[in-house]
Amino acid sequence: MLSDRAMPKKLGLYDDFDRAERNFTPLHAKDDSNAGDEVEALRDVTPVPREPAFDFDDSILDMSNPPAPYFGRQAVLATMHQKQAALGPALRDGAGLVLLTSREVDTDQLGTFAGEIPRRGSMREVAIAKARLGMQETGRALGLASEGSFGPHPSIPFMPGGVELLTFVDDERGFVLHETLVVDETNFGHCVVSPAEAFDDFLQRARFPSHALMVRPNTLANDAPQALALVKGITDPGTLVQAIAAACRHSSDGKARIESDMRAHLNPTRMRSLAQLAQQLARRLHSPCPACACPGWGKVDVVDGLPCAACGLPTAMVLQEVFGCLRCTHRETRARSDGRKQTGPEHCPYCNP
Repeated sequence: MLSDRAMPKKLGLYDDFDRAERNFTPLHAKDDSNAGDEVEALRDVTPVPREPAFDFDDSILDMSNPPAPYFGRQAVLATMHQKQAALGPALRDGAGLVLLTSREVDTDQLGTFAGEIPRRGSMREVAIAKARLGMQETGRALGLASEGSFGPHPSIPFMPGGVELLTFVDDERGFVLHETLVVDETNFGHCVVSPAEAFDDFLQRARFPSHALMVRPNTLANDAPQALALVKGITDPGTLVQAIAAACRHSSDGKARIESDMRAHLNPTRMRSLAQLAQQLARRLHSPCPACACPGWGKVDVVDGLPCAACGLPTAMVLQEVFGCLRCTHRETRARSDGRKQTGPEHCPYCNP
């Protein structure tokens, strides 16, 4: 795995998740209200989060020419997981946008990482719904929300990976902007253990205790409600040992499943991904349409057909990028921004069927 200091980047394979969104399979749990006090006492162990510091290069944008369209404006961020610590500095320094949060917005109603509440719709649908919850609560015309999915890497299945989505809703100008990031670096993972089994290697990969863990029964016994057997936000060894023991008692195979807690405020690696994604969004918000000057100009689609270097036939790889406006119909088709003209035969359906 990469070090904690490494920043995630877009894949060299150049798969476009703005056009072909992929949702990773979340962890699922069934909600139930009947369980013993012993497990219930372990459920809420999430510590008070410490806001991480993020460096931002304030030279990436010239705020004076042209004027930033959102300079000094306020947008409400719908989050329960302190995402403003990652998103706020980049959007403030890159677009002049000031983030507000509302404590009354319950974003968990739209889905949770642990799966107690399944996601209700696609990543984009849920992100828009989150943003509008905050906008309705505060009466703001500008809203922001994010969604993340983690699982097998989309292009390297034997490695963990993820997709982060950041959505900006502007009801004044009448558009919705989605910005995505394919995440190469993540501590996402799980292991199955018995009470006396060693799992130091997994703890190292999961970056515990700086990154929190979740514990649940591996195979839930019929008389053990899964929702109350789930323990989230574990950041100390003592609580981890207790949670494993309790989960093993409620598991029909006597084992516990330990998982990375991917909620942003308990996962510094994910917070860095969000900070990078916020920089991408800031650039979009500062990019006017060449036809109507509406902010948000950027890549809206791709054209497949990058030729194979061996046979010259088109592949499913991206050949061109389509840039467009979020409000008017203006579009521009451009060559790939990385300058790539061909792809290897391993990506060719004819050379490598």
